[in-house]
Amino acid sequence: MSVADREAIRDIEQTRDALREQARATLGVIGDERTASFHQLVRRYGLSYYPLIALGLLYMTDSFQVYAFTVLAPDISRALGISIAVIGASFSLHRIAIGIAPLPVAWLSQRRARRAMLCIVTGIGWSFITLFTGFVTSLLGLLGILMLDGLTTGSVLALHTPLVMDSYHPETRVRAVSAYNAIGSFGLFASPLFVALLAGVLGFTWRGVFLVMGATSVVITLFAIGLRDPGFGKWDTERLRASVREVHGEPADVLRSDEVALGFWEICRRIMLIPTNRRLMAGVAVLGLLIVPLNVFISFFLDQRWNLGAGGRGVFFAFYSGCSVVALLGYGGRGEKQFRASPRFVMRGCGVLLGFGVVLIAVGGAMPWFWPMIACFGVAGAAIGLLTPLLYVCLLSIVPANARPHAQALAAIFQAVGGVIGALLLGSVQAQFGVVGTMISIAIPGVIGAAIIGSAGKLIDRDLDRMIDEVLEDEEIRRLRSAGRPLPMLATRSIDFSYGQLQVLFGVDFTVDDGEMVALLGVNGAGKSTLLKVISGIGLPTRGTIRYRGQEITYLDAERRLRLGITQVPGGRAVFGPMTVVENLRSYGYSMAGNRRAVERAIDTCFDAFPRLAERRNSTAATLSGGEQQMLGLSKALMLRPRLLLIDELSLGLAPVIVGQLLDMVRRINDDGTAVVLVEQSVNIALNLVEHAYFMEKGEMRFDGPAAQLLERDDLLRAVFLHGAAAAG
Repeated sequence: MSVADREAIRDIEQTRDALREQARATLGVIGDERTASFHQLVRRYGLSYYPLIALGLLYMTDSFQVYAFTVLAPDISRALGISIAVIGASFSLHRIAIGIAPLPVAWLSQRRARRAMLCIVTGIGWSFITLFTGFVTSLLGLLGILMLDGLTTGSVLALHTPLVMDSYHPETRVRAVSAYNAIGSFGLFASPLFVALLAGVLGFTWRGVFLVMGATSVVITLFAIGLRDPGFGKWDTERLRASVREVHGEPADVLRSDEVALGFWEICRRIMLIPTNRRLMAGVAVLGLLIVPLNVFISFFLDQRWNLGAGGRGVFFAFYSGCSVVALLGYGGRGEKQFRASPRFVMRGCGVLLGFGVVLIAVGGAMPWFWPMIACFGVAGAAIGLLTPLLYVCLLSIVPANARPHAQALAAIFQAVGGVIGALLLGSVQAQFGVVGTMISIAIPGVIGAAIIGSAGKLIDRDLDRMIDEVLEDEEIRRLRSAGRPLPMLATRSIDFSYGQLQVLFGVDFTVDDGEMVALLGVNGAGKSTLLKVISGIGLPTRGTIRYRGQEITYLDAERRLRLGITQVPGGRAVFGPMTVVENLRSYGYSMAGNRRAVERAIDTCFDAFPRLAERRNSTAATLSGGEQQMLGLSKALMLRPRLLLIDELSLGLAPVIVGQLLDMVRRINDDGTAVVLVEQSVNIALNLVEHAYFMEKGEMRFDGPAAQLLERDDLLRAVFLHGAAAAG
């Protein structure tokens, strides 16, 4: 690594460390609970209540269809001749549709900030779906309506909470999200009460109820027409980036390249690599079991156990959801204070709330007295109602702003999966033990989910800092590039990697300059090949960053890295055995945009470089000798002409004369401007090729410096290295 590279990396780390605490404060985590009132903050930052109200009303109207169906499920069952099991299965399909919907919605909003438009369009869609439910005459029609309703719900699950977070300053977010959920929960309160009024007091049939509710939903949705998208990360990510330039006295409006922007599935994969998120998703799955399928079975529980009609069930669900509204409005400020002190307090509180809520549901299901049963369910509704805003604020605070719709969509999938599993589980329990047994059985998965969510508290602070560091480092690198400062072509920083529970890389730092050739040395099992996999994208790290030509590529797919100019020749596995030599070479040329002539010219170049391959052009690769296979593998670099070539164990098991031919070709490739990373166990071979060497041992980088100095490290060069070191000396 050159002196300029070391200075650049030191600047990056110093800026990151200096701004980390300021960045946590920017995100609303300041270590204490002091905060102004929500109204004062709205005035201070020039905010508006309209986005909160508009999105809350859309959330409320989305609940019309589901809650009307939940309350009226026994009546629909009798009118259409559908059993309880079929009703449960119908809701399973509805949950599948809900699980599918958020991903395409997140994809549509990934490149352009058009979340508001998508929310308005889908809101109009589900309003008409609610209206047309009143015309359903068969099971097939009912399934179609439920599927369409689930698909339009995708905008609520993927976009609403990210829009709220981007519309309001971080100092107000927990209260804003809680208020949004309170408005939505008011819809959960109003919907069953509306059903009770229409069906129980005014005498409407279930068809008439859906017609009236659908028309009402259309009118309410029109209020959200003025909703606008504020842009991704207006109050957090963009301010973190601006702070990097402000600390250096530079303007914050320098254009940034999106050359290596993550694709849709790459973002989804990135989100699931965050340890906190994996545990949160398990908790969200349990929450999915509690939100929809449980409510359907509660409706049958009230019908069969307590003989409540549609009006009575509507009043019960209104009370149940009303308790959530009260809890959300009352707890929002307290949740904000907990988040400001530390998000881990919020996570632990979520675990307690979930466990407490499911136990109360079980107690209420077994309760032989009516009013104590009502009280148990009311308190359980309040506890469970708090979970959604608190979980989602934590989830969305540890991912970049542009990835929040994807995180919300993935959470919706897990919630839908929980709903499907819950419907099947509760259906089988109901068949064996009745509706009372169903209410009691909910405690088992609920307590397990509570423990998982609570355990995420010990991870979230670290994941929040990791997200902050990535944003700060990225912006500092952009600043250095715009200032013309030299940067390494490749830089891995603090890389951790695990195979399952087995960690094999520990905080690895590794850099390569443009056009440089370096050797990566170490005994078997040191982690050399694993590091190459991480660089080429075959494996994704659990911690750390990989930057290539100044851009982060940590989570890019391997095929995209190939197009960027990163090529790997894996040791002993660089060829396709059943294919001929020519077929192998043509497969290497698939990335040449279908230019057949260019591929054929590149193949001729390989045959000129390795005449032995020309002689065996029609032989299958499996019949080639080890040296010939390595020649064929190395031909990939001749064809693709990468910017960075990673070679794993080039000389392993080969005769010296063959090794010499291969090394000559590696020198030729390097002389043409390609940077080369050569993984070797032989110090002799390495020192004959390179001037810069790295040495790994037990997953850690133990040496980084001139290759000649490695000979002086007797503590490193031992065992299988001693012979090679002596020969080199």
